[in-house]
Amino acid sequence: MYCRDCGDKLTLKFLENEGLVPYCNKCDCFKFPFFPVAVSMTVVNRSEDKILLAKHVGDDAYVLLAGYIKKGENAEKTIPRELREETRLTAIKWKYVASRYHEAKDVLMINFIVTANEGEMTLNEELEEVRWCTLSEAKELIKKNSTAEYFLNAAIQELSRKK
Repeated sequence: MYCRDCGDKLTLKFLENEGLVPYCNKCDCFKFPFFPVAVSMTVVNRSEDKILLAKHVGDDAYVLLAGYIKKGENAEKTIPRELREETRLTAIKWKYVASRYHEAKDVLMINFIVTANEGEMTLNEELEEVRWCTLSEAKELIKKNSTAEYFLNAAIQELSRKK
């Protein structure tokens, strides 16, 4: 591990109430671990009876749409930007559902139910296919034992509370 500010090698040093934490002797300060944060979007239509699933290029599994939060951006700004970049759909409203660490990409995922219009879609280079599914179809098609499935199930549970 190296200091992201000065580049010197970090050592582990005990910090009260925290345990062993990376420490930079040159900067004379603790350097808490840093990892990226992304939004995960359970995109629903206005009537909340369809969910948009996506397949990435080179991957056969259906997942939810997602995107990294850029430096200086908050999750609320990331949602409409990412949805527009990936599909050209417009996010109308969104609600926080859950968060989960996604080990495969070493990222904290923050999931939202995002209501979007059902207009014409234009996919960016990351996506091979998107498809509107009923809630039961989405549960069948989503990649099993994945972070996407975890968020989908949480979102469906939240949506069913509203009815």
